[in-house]
Amino acid sequence: MRFSCEKAILQSAVTTAGRVVSPKSTVQALEGVLIEAEDSILRLSAYNLKTGIITTIPAEVTESGAIVLSARLFGEILRRMPDDMISITTTASCSVHIESGPTSFDITGISDEDFPELPSVNDGTNLSITQCLLRSMIGQTIFAVSDNDSRPIHTGALFETNGEELTMVAVDGYRLALRREKLLSQTAPGNLSFVVPGDALNEVERICSDCDEPVNVTQGERHVTFETNGTILVTRRLEGEFLNYRQTIPQNNSVILEADCADLQRSIDRASLIINDKLKSPLRCKFEDGTVSITSKTAIGAAFDRCPITGDGKGLEIGFNNRFLMEAVKAAPAARVRLELNTATSPCLILPQEGEKDNFLYMVLPVRLRAAE
Repeated sequence: MRFSCEKAILQSAVTTAGRVVSPKSTVQALEGVLIEAEDSILRLSAYNLKTGIITTIPAEVTESGAIVLSARLFGEILRRMPDDMISITTTASCSVHIESGPTSFDITGISDEDFPELPSVNDGTNLSITQCLLRSMIGQTIFAVSDNDSRPIHTGALFETNGEELTMVAVDGYRLALRREKLLSQTAPGNLSFVVPGDALNEVERICSDCDEPVNVTQGERHVTFETNGTILVTRRLEGEFLNYRQTIPQNNSVILEADCADLQRSIDRASLIINDKLKSPLRCKFEDGTVSITSKTAIGAAFDRCPITGDGKGLEIGFNNRFLMEAVKAAPAARVRLELNTATSPCLILPQEGEKDNFLYMVLPVRLRAAE
């Protein structure tokens, strides 16, 4: 194999594919990136047996072929090479010569035959959404994906479509995050539902840009692919019964309030300063007429702040995990939100203001307060 490629383009492709490389594996090829050169195209693939990434870039290919190179070593070599064209030549014995200007490296690669074949999703339902929308939807729900392997299905986010809209839902037993946006298209009409692992969604968020170009999502029998910008990510679907989230969202809440997101974030942030991993304490939130008082108390002291709200909280007093409440408020894609509450033991809903498009919902479960707190 022999090819030349611009350093910046090749380095970016190695970085993209390398995100899913196994740092340590019993299969040495899984610690590497498969490089395939053919017809002025360079295809780089990485796979950890759960998630794979394939990215394609242009190159001057004078002799086609394929080889696996250590992702860590190859990435470090490229980072240190001069900003010029990179020329790479391989032999049948897997010797690799990398050259740019006066700098060169000779390393040993791995046969491409040792690299496991990535799953393909050729037949399935396709849907399309803009990169910027999918990226924001992931960023505004991923924090609520569970990290508890006792319920594997909840370590991913639910994708639901009705042919016109995509709804993403993440739950972890303490909170729920929901985002809904319009699709560009869907090949098969009707409802569609599948769960994508959270670690794969983190990579999807990275390969998406803040642009209106489409991301094509294909749901297969066992895998899902996301394709955009010459890059394909393939991941296994999570199997199991996802929480029936519609039944968990309380209806007809008696206390309806409105708050400015920035003001509420600042108040939560101030009251959280004396809380840390070793000194845990809930935020005590007292909702009154026109204000919410937020207090916290730990062994190092006490904090108090007051945030203006619209509406009468009727003196309702609720405890919340400070991080859970902050992440929900920060994720809300609006300047002002509606808070719906009922009792001290009922969840708090964070929704769009009345009249706005119902495209997000966050639910945070309360923490039981003790009299001494």
